[in-house]
This record gives sequence, structure tokens and C-alpha cells, in this order.
Amino acid sequence: MTEGGPGVTLRAYVGGRPGSPYTVSGVPRRNRPERGGRPDLGASTGWARSESASDGEWLVRTVPGAQATKDYRCPGCDHEIRQGTPHLVAWPADDTGGVADRRHWHKACWGARSRRRPGRW
Repeated sequence: MTEGGPGVTLRAYVGGRPGSPYTVSGVPRRNRPERGGRPDLGASTGWARSESASDGEWLVRTVPGAQATKDYRCPGCDHEIRQGTPHLVAWPADDTGGVADRRHWHKACWGARSRRRPGRW
């Protein structure tokens, strides 16, 4: 601690404080994105990824819990997917797949669909 005048105490932080945006030199650090990696756009922006399996080509989109504002019925287990529950939306990747063909799945049910029969389509 250093005295800065009558009744004033100055604190010197060597190495910066944890969580501080400043480096040891007092210059703001730069938060650079990782090189070579692309962000996963499926989780938050609504972009779909393509998946290929024995049951065909699918477009799959992740729905975060904050964006799940309705209740749905999972075709894999026939249980309800409650509001606020993260899940997946899948639909056929071919030209015949439309809005009516989208199905909301629990993530585990989607991953296990090749090992068990669907409860409801």
C-alpha cells in the first residue's frame, strides 16, 4: 500500500486482479477468438445441421431451453417436452420435408432412435 496524501490510501495491484480486463501493464487485454474454429450456429441462431443415418437424411436444429416456449410431444418416447426444456427439432432433408414434417425430440431419444421404435410419429 502506498500513501497518496492525507487520509488517502492507494492500492497497487501487481499482476492485475482476477477477473480484471487489464493486464499487468495496465493496457486492456484483447479477447481474440480461437483460430480455425467455427462457432456452432445451431444452438442459438436457429441454423440446422445435416445428419445422415439409416433412416435417411435429416436437418436437425438444437432448441435451447430459453427458446422452448411451448410444450411438445417427443415421437421417440411419447412423453411431453415441457416449456424451458432444451431439445432438438428434426425434419427430412429432402425437398418433401416442410414445416408440417418437423418433430421435436428429446436429445437422448433422437440419439437412440436407431435402437428403438418410435412411440409416435
